Amino acid sequence: MAGVEKIIKKMEQSPHEIRFNEIVNVLNHYGYIEVRVKGSHHHFRNEEGDLITIPKHNPVKAVYVKDVLTRIGR
Repeated sequence: MAGVEKIIKKMEQSPHEIRFNEIVNVLNHYGYIEVRVKGSHHHFRNEEGDLITIPKHNPVKAVYVKDVLTRIGR
């Protein structure tokens, strides 16, 4: 869990330097599961039905990082 908190802190401080696998770790920690992949777009959904799409690029664009932070309540 400390690893996820470290990634979240990095996301808040440097949203343009986050790798795709770090985003996936955070989403999984907060209950999102990958439900679909179409091309480079990975779709994640939580139990409430909230759907988020993250393109698989390294680094992930800051707009997607900020969207994830908003959805996890940060």
